[in-house]
Amino acid sequence: MIIGKSNDILSSEITSESIYVNRRQLLAASTAALGLSAIPSLTQAATSSTSWLTTKISQPWKTTITTDESVTPWEDATQYNNFYEFGFGKSDPAKYADRLKTEPWSIEISGEVSKPGTLHLEDLVAPNQLEERIYRFRCVEAWSMVVPWLGFSLADLLKRFEPTADARFVQFETLFDPKQFPAQKSSSFPWPYMEGLRIDEAMNPLAFMAVGMYGKVLPNQNGAPIRLVVPWKYGFKSIKSIVKIRLVKEMPKTTWNMLQASEYGFYANVNPEVDHPRWSQKTERRLPSSLFTPNRIPTLKFNGYEEQVAYLYKDMDLRKFY
Repeated sequence: MIIGKSNDILSSEITSESIYVNRRQLLAASTAALGLSAIPSLTQAATSSTSWLTTKISQPWKTTITTDESVTPWEDATQYNNFYEFGFGKSDPAKYADRLKTEPWSIEISGEVSKPGTLHLEDLVAPNQLEERIYRFRCVEAWSMVVPWLGFSLADLLKRFEPTADARFVQFETLFDPKQFPAQKSSSFPWPYMEGLRIDEAMNPLAFMAVGMYGKVLPNQNGAPIRLVVPWKYGFKSIKSIVKIRLVKEMPKTTWNMLQASEYGFYANVNPEVDHPRWSQKTERRLPSSLFTPNRIPTLKFNGYEEQVAYLYKDMDLRKFY
């Protein structure tokens, strides 16, 4: 597998959306064979985008990181999701995401920074030249995708607020609003959802803030209007619909680690050598897949980004710091 940087690949060179649409019958047949509900139509990718963001995304941008693997069809990427605020089924996010209103939206940056503040999303995004990065996305549940995200570097965002010498970790928080997120009425999770990175992880060039995918505004079920993408970690680290970012001295609490620390460590690096207590992580099911064509492939250490991130964990026991 090749991971590369390119200044020449345009969005028009990604597999066309028409091909994704033509695969719908096959995907529907696959889900029927599994006893699942039919996949909603392509037009049902819920979004409450604003005109400024649509305009921003329509401006010129180029692909800067890519892979030789096939991009996952749009319908799989937008209809098969974990976003527990909308429900615990894979189809729940797409089913209920239209109730999320992403305008107005602001993000508070606080903690160990010289310039804390709360900015409207437009002011946060506007200074950045958007770029597309085609990343592998690996879920801890052992399924995976290849997704073309649109956004900007997390490091560039954090530098604007001037982290102090005491900023050792970054904590992220999802919106808490049970009227928009029906599952937040349940006490089964310690809402709001929270995630975290070590500061050097957050400053790694691969860490990315996404506001779009497939050349479009990010759909609600995929974490609109802004989400984190950390491609060398399991997907639950890539927190969605962010409203707060705190830079802190001590390792912050994170949702899955609070729920079951023995199964979901703080680092959550993709590692085929360290199994989940209840299943193997040596292989993954690459979407699209079905009961009869599971499309199972070997899992790569750090999800294939070892060259770019392994130095972050030098001399660390990755079985202990999982």
